[in-house]
Amino acid sequence: MPAPQKKLLFGTAGVLSFACALGTAAAVGSQLWVRGSILCSTGALLVNASGPELHKFIGDIQYGLFSGQRVRQCGLGGRPSHFSFFPDLLRIIPASIHVSVILFCTVLIVFALVGAGFFMFNAFGSPYETLHGPTGLYLWSFICCSCGCLIMILFSSEVKIHHLSEKIANFKEGTFTFKTHSEQFANSFWTILVCSLVHFLNALLIRFAGFEFPFSKPKESGTITGAVDLMY
Repeated sequence: MPAPQKKLLFGTAGVLSFACALGTAAAVGSQLWVRGSILCSTGALLVNASGPELHKFIGDIQYGLFSGQRVRQCGLGGRPSHFSFFPDLLRIIPASIHVSVILFCTVLIVFALVGAGFFMFNAFGSPYETLHGPTGLYLWSFICCSCGCLIMILFSSEVKIHHLSEKIANFKEGTFTFKTHSEQFANSFWTILVCSLVHFLNALLIRFAGFEFPFSKPKESGTITGAVDLMY
């Protein structure tokens, strides 16, 4: 492939990788990982609420990796409150999983920036044969894509398997019991998915640029020589 096209492909991959680093950093600091509603089951059972009356006992909750907010309703109006995972909720959440999610987010940001730098170096500089060349670009893209997948798997297990929303809703709540009424992943969670797909796309751009895979076999020189001999 001609050099200008390679520069365009590597430059595009570098911009995408840098954008993913910024997007992941913004996602880590936001509260838009999970949105849902919580039902005050104790209050609803006391008055046998159903139909339109049930809405008086449904509150809202949203949270990210560090903090969030909730509105608990038990028939007498909403009680809004804010919470922080560190150190408030550290005793009731699966702390090892939660810290692992934050750690992999940090690794994703760092290696996305490293990958962006090497993409730009290969686009506008003279690439080396090892970590600056195609092998290194495959490596950075693979690490970023793997970290994104691990983040989604770990956070999904924390929310769905360990019932994170219910634990947050019932934190320091001795009188009433809350249950998850609805729950869905929000923008920041899907940002991680998009970043993982972008890093996979970057790996395709490397291959499309004309580089051989590290494990591919070089073409035999004898075949080329024989073709030249036939011309004469």
